[in-house]
Amino acid sequence: MNPKKVLLISSVGGHLTQLLQLEPLFKNYQYHIVTEKCAITMNLKDKYPISLLVYGARNYLFRYIFKFSFNMFKAFFIFLNKRPDVIITTGAHTAVPMCYIAKLFRKKVIFIESFAKTTSPTLSGRLVYPIADLFIVQWETMKKIYPKAVNGGSIY
Repeated sequence: MNPKKVLLISSVGGHLTQLLQLEPLFKNYQYHIVTEKCAITMNLKDKYPISLLVYGARNYLFRYIFKFSFNMFKAFFIFLNKRPDVIITTGAHTAVPMCYIAKLFRKKVIFIESFAKTTSPTLSGRLVYPIADLFIVQWETMKKIYPKAVNGGSIY
């Protein structure tokens, strides 16, 4: 039996750090990581199967709109190329469109809300919560915001 194909996606920084904490789990699957291109992520290419999107900080809204649009198209083609069974994300930027693309193709979506959020939701969490097959929070207090979530505890 072939292992499930898992696509792991997040923006750089804390989101990616949290996603990489799952390494002992995702090595049991046929996996591929999608994140943003920067100096840090270029070094990851030697260790992981990875696709890089354009870095998309929201500092400059006009530029961000173009970068985000480009990343949506690139994410769609990565999805078609990798044909994952499951998307696992810790969020931000193009992780949200990737989750909606997955649902369009009737694939499973697992969202892990940020460890930094103890009493308020992230924007990506609010957008993915309605479509997530499994929504994981890292703090019990977050179950007030996401009643159907599972408290998975800290992944650090």
